[in-house]
Amino acid sequence: MSYMALYRKFRPTTFDEVKGQDHIVTTLKNQIRTGRIGHAYLFCGTRGTGKTTVAKILAKAVNCENPRDGEPCNQCETCSEIIEGSSMNVMEIDAASNNGVDNIRDIKEQVQYSPASGKYKVYIIDEVHMLSIGAFNALLKTLEEPPEYVIFILATTEVHKIPITILSRCQRYDFHRITTDTIRQQLADLMEQEQVEVEDKALEYIARMADGSMRDALSLLDQCIAFYLGKKLTYDNVLEVLGTVDIQVYSRLLDYIMEENVTDMMDLLDDVSRQGREWSQFITDFLWYLRNLLLVGRGTAASEALEVSTDQLKLLQKKAANVKETTLIRYIRILSDLLNELRYATSKRILVEVELMKMCRPQMETDQNSLLERVRQMEEKLAELMKNGVRIQQEAAPVSAKPSKETNEERKQTLEEKFPKAKAEELKDLVRHWKDVKRNLSPQMKYSLQKASLMVNEEGTALKIMFPKGLNVESGYLMDKPERIEALKQEISKQSGRDIDLEVGIIDQSASDDDMIDLGCIHMDVNIED
Repeated sequence: MSYMALYRKFRPTTFDEVKGQDHIVTTLKNQIRTGRIGHAYLFCGTRGTGKTTVAKILAKAVNCENPRDGEPCNQCETCSEIIEGSSMNVMEIDAASNNGVDNIRDIKEQVQYSPASGKYKVYIIDEVHMLSIGAFNALLKTLEEPPEYVIFILATTEVHKIPITILSRCQRYDFHRITTDTIRQQLADLMEQEQVEVEDKALEYIARMADGSMRDALSLLDQCIAFYLGKKLTYDNVLEVLGTVDIQVYSRLLDYIMEENVTDMMDLLDDVSRQGREWSQFITDFLWYLRNLLLVGRGTAASEALEVSTDQLKLLQKKAANVKETTLIRYIRILSDLLNELRYATSKRILVEVELMKMCRPQMETDQNSLLERVRQMEEKLAELMKNGVRIQQEAAPVSAKPSKETNEERKQTLEEKFPKAKAEELKDLVRHWKDVKRNLSPQMKYSLQKASLMVNEEGTALKIMFPKGLNVESGYLMDKPERIEALKQEISKQSGRDIDLEVGIIDQSASDDDMIDLGCIHMDVNIED
């Protein structure tokens, strides 16, 4: 006898053997046991969740000569004929290839004749959403009022394509994705029957890769067993056959990205390429890893949505403690966009390398999330320096063609020489309040001002925020938005208690800036003592 695939060999033959759909099989068994059998059922759900299998079991149960508690006996002549596919009472129709009006008319003619044996004629129409509009319309009347001996079972993976007129005539049953634990346990039981030695970790990975489909899980397992026939199937063997990557690889990749270690990251990608991994699957799995980290970081309640082992959960919790939520969201956004681009890319590896380099270097991007990431990195570096008691000496940046090396005391003396005592005190008061002003600004505003200089005209009547040439992003954030300048002006007035005039400009080294006095309020010396 020729070899039979696992998913065919172990197809459930009774309701009790169906895994992960208890809400459906219990209802159907109760209907059969009490004789409350419907005339039209709609089974919808993703692939491999048991729609066609349950439809065949239902067809056997309603015709079985010796039903037991709503279950078919699988021993009588009627059950045997249905199992062998020779029964005239059960017709399976593939709507993908029989989707015309004429095909439905054939069904309408057949339902006029009562079953030669058994109680019901059962029509199982698979992928029913593939029927044409004309075919659906032709089916309506028969579906609504079929003969008492006819049952229609419609199965579909895309229920949203079914006309509402069809939906309203059927009992709808939604097949859920089967959980990873349920699939893993079923695979373990079947491998024990087959006397195949398999690592639990390998079965768990196959179950997760199946994405809720029992049929996909059995097909993947069948493929792995065939490659390592006669040997113990290990976790590494499964990774090798399926062309996927161990979770530890994603942990290392995340470390390299957070450390901005482009060299080691590129070496890791080179290893992935040499192993023949598929880039779209690689990015998809990395996305799931980041998603799991994000959920773990949200607390115990969110962690319950994860389908990982206890050991993996501990590793995720340890890693999540070192990654900020905003950083993970930025990474997920970049990778999601990358996954869409990979569908049509001819050089997938290059595209992956470029996007991961962007994740390493936020300065390569100019969007808001990347700017926030750059601010976060600067704050972390400053906090680390403060923690270690490092003495920081940040010199004043040049603001004109003639760089100034004045100290704060010299600047104060200059103010007192240039202006009357009252005006000089007023300007020095503005200097003292500048830190409070920046503290209350948005992260984007803080970032844009980090290389700017605060200056005052010779009369001391107008303040100017001056940017060095070449800082297009930073200066543009303010200069292109008058409302942002007004918000900054109001914050300065609020902190200082004085009404001021404020302008924003670019320092032109080719022109004379002698009529402006640098208050030196941004690039001031900072001393951090232990």
